[in-house]
Amino acid sequence: MILGILNVTPDSFSDGGTHLNTASAIEFATRLHESGADIVDVGGESTRPGAERLPVEEEQRRVLPVIEELAKRGVPLSVDTMNARTAAAAAALGVGIINDVSGGTADPDMPKTIADSGVMFIAMHSRGSSATMDSRAIYRDTVRDVRTELERCVANLIGQGVRADRIIVDPGIGFAKNAGQNWELLAGLRELRALGHPVLVGASRKRFLADLLPVDSHPGDRDAATAVISALAAEAGVWGVRVHDVDSTKAALDVWSAMNGARK
Repeated sequence: MILGILNVTPDSFSDGGTHLNTASAIEFATRLHESGADIVDVGGESTRPGAERLPVEEEQRRVLPVIEELAKRGVPLSVDTMNARTAAAAAALGVGIINDVSGGTADPDMPKTIADSGVMFIAMHSRGSSATMDSRAIYRDTVRDVRTELERCVANLIGQGVRADRIIVDPGIGFAKNAGQNWELLAGLRELRALGHPVLVGASRKRFLADLLPVDSHPGDRDAATAVISALAAEAGVWGVRVHDVDSTKAALDVWSAMNGARK
């Protein structure tokens, strides 16, 4: 599954301010879907390192009109939010997946909201807030520690009524991880799949990819590396990838699919 990213924000690290206008956001999301995004992931609050939290009313002002129109057009949607009120409003408009970078811990009402609405829930691994997460990138064994913490997160969600078959896990590339730890997690995706839940990978344009490029490169220059990661993630058996540039990832996944289909 390809989740195409739509940031309705002024300050996201890659495309902040590009789609603040509702009409522009709807047009871009429609293009993402037509280009091959199975799901458009709409977010109104930046979660880049150092970002400050946004009032829920402002988040909803940004995303709900976009969601409402896209749902009317039949575009499958997820919403990137840590707020239970936004999740509930989005679900009422027809959104099928809530994508929470806090794994349901930022808002104590989130697990019950998910349980009551019956939507799918992406529980991402993270530590601390956007302001503090870089200082918490300390692990004895990155893959094992992230797996253990995701297990606890999932158990907590299930204990509060979320159905196990509605949980997708995300190792949280770039969230409380340094470059080396990100690569370790990508190399250990099969071990994370052993959790028994679908796995989502969100490595698109993350800053650790800049290490592979010239020093004067821009976030958009990381799309080729992102597409390679998408193909390798598919080979590892993940459920989906979350990307900015759908075209390059779709091409990479088409190549992987053709090769995979030719295996004897």
